[in-house]
Amino acid sequence: MKGIDGRRSVLYEFCLSENGLASKLIGVSGRSHVIQIAHLDEIERLIRRDPARRGLVASEESRGALCPGHLAGAAADLAANGRRVLIVTGFFIPSATPPAAETDGPPGAAMLAAAFAGIGMQVQIATDDRCRSAVEIAVREMGLPATIVAIPGSTESEVENWFQRTVATEPAWSHLIAIERVGPSHTQTSIEQQTGNEADQAEFEDLVPAAEQNHCYNMRGVCLDDFTAPLHRLFELADAHGKITTIGIGDGGNEIGMGSVPWQELRQRLNNASAARTPCRISTDWTIVAGVSNWGGMALAAATLLLRNRQAILLPWTTKQQLQQLERLVFEGPAVDGITRLPEPTVDGLPFLTYIQPWEGIRRAIELPADDL
Repeated sequence: MKGIDGRRSVLYEFCLSENGLASKLIGVSGRSHVIQIAHLDEIERLIRRDPARRGLVASEESRGALCPGHLAGAAADLAANGRRVLIVTGFFIPSATPPAAETDGPPGAAMLAAAFAGIGMQVQIATDDRCRSAVEIAVREMGLPATIVAIPGSTESEVENWFQRTVATEPAWSHLIAIERVGPSHTQTSIEQQTGNEADQAEFEDLVPAAEQNHCYNMRGVCLDDFTAPLHRLFELADAHGKITTIGIGDGGNEIGMGSVPWQELRQRLNNASAARTPCRISTDWTIVAGVSNWGGMALAAATLLLRNRQAILLPWTTKQQLQQLERLVFEGPAVDGITRLPEPTVDGLPFLTYIQPWEGIRRAIELPADDL
């Protein structure tokens, strides 16, 4: 995989091996540097944990890692070619008290936006109207204006028209990222396109009736179509456009990007009553799997800045700052924990001190000063 940015004479060469990702950064501003792959490996290791054993990462002990090396590959692509980035997030929980966006997604999206803006990229975050206030709070807590938050529309035609208007402006979109954004499930057609295995196709047809196909589901198997704008169309249109790199970040298999993983593999890893119908069919060029999606966003921000040698941008985003952001997100957004469905400053059922551990580890891995609450 290669990415070239002629303005900086940057050439990233990547080689996937059985031992993981090896990388070399050659010729930045006329100098040669070797990026210590140990930093990137450590960042990825830190987000591949699942204390609650509720998502895909919990299956990796027995079935191996999903999409290994994609974090480093996505970061390198962004570091070399990132110009204008659209980030899509927001997962509405209609059964919560109160119904609100969940706390996983907006903080990770806001950190990505702040990191990319810090190295001169143009950034925008797209969500739907129900999640707008929570995303705006997350963005403001990262020092960015709420005006970067956009609502492309609530119907497919509105989203398609927004894409056509937006993609026509300069500079052109270079990257489209989804973080903890639910997408539509598989159809018979998507399964046929994904695999030539007739046994898998027959099993899908048997397990997932036509009426249960092509819907957005939560991990409990509840359909969320009525509460989810069709922002997945942005990724289908970007794929057809051909010049926009797509990245998906998720933890449960039902998010945009998980179409990169075979349906049968996700079904077996999820291993619950709704496992056959919940996996998302939308694939991305790079797919980052984490124990919590916010961790994937944090890791991608840190890895991209590391490759640009700009990790000092992360300094203000301390444990204390992240707690403050989460508290304001919950109480002013509002937002809720996606597992407990309650307005509390936790993420995916994890108390804050557990949730923040990967971020503290990432800061140590890239040699930023330790911080405490």
